[in-house]
Amino acid sequence: MRIFSQRYKTLILLIGIILVFFIGRTLLAAQFDVPRLFELFDSLTILASLFVILKSYHDLCSKDWIIALALGIFIGVSMLFTTLFSPYPLFGVVKTHSGQAIIRGFFTTIATLCGLIIMRQGGPVTFLHSEGKKNPWKNILFGLAVGIPFSILNVFAFTLTESQNIVWQNPLAAFLDALQPGIVEEVIYRFALWGLLWLILRKSLPTKAATFAGLLIVFVHTYSHYDALFIQAPLMGIGMGLVLGIVWGLPLYFLARHRGLESAIAFHWIQDALRFLTGF
Repeated sequence: MRIFSQRYKTLILLIGIILVFFIGRTLLAAQFDVPRLFELFDSLTILASLFVILKSYHDLCSKDWIIALALGIFIGVSMLFTTLFSPYPLFGVVKTHSGQAIIRGFFTTIATLCGLIIMRQGGPVTFLHSEGKKNPWKNILFGLAVGIPFSILNVFAFTLTESQNIVWQNPLAAFLDALQPGIVEEVIYRFALWGLLWLILRKSLPTKAATFAGLLIVFVHTYSHYDALFIQAPLMGIGMGLVLGIVWGLPLYFLARHRGLESAIAFHWIQDALRFLTGF
């Protein structure tokens, strides 16, 4: 029993810290204006990513820098032209499209560099050019094929939960805008943060670190969507988060783990593309 507790001590501590963020933020938000959960986890991930980059930048090759910078520039530039996607103001300060473009582009670049460093150290998620993996385009098509039925289910769920009819939007705007959450959230959570949690757990749980870290990411990413609902109706937030985590979070977990980040991005993109297209 003592050996068991020592092995899982780091995992239990990690779970406790995550719960403190969720519970503490919810209690404070009932009385004060506090940052959203996404803002907290995004910012902490980027700070930790910067530390990893400063420590292990020598593990990066020139292709890694090109990929990270190109992805960041693409996100920043495309953010300037979004019409259907409007992110919350970062910490209530960054409200303009140009400000969001800079922040989102920077976050994407840093998270990508961190994820690539961890990938080269044997991390849980690969991206694009990892040796020995399937063709990235096949991974993207696989993610889309898996994602299409889930995206239709997603729209159907929105029509029920929001009591709103479908209102068709500009397809080009929907498909372009969906790249923002599809790329940025997956790079930050499924690539950088998953890798960071894996780094923390790999010594104590060498064979299970990737699994536990990935499931923690499903929890964090899923329940961060319901920070407002936790205040208004906490039990409903827990229930909806559980359903969302099982139906949409676990497919993202398996796609990222076994087909690479590009497959998870494709899955995430089609969910938001169809949602924006139908007016949700």
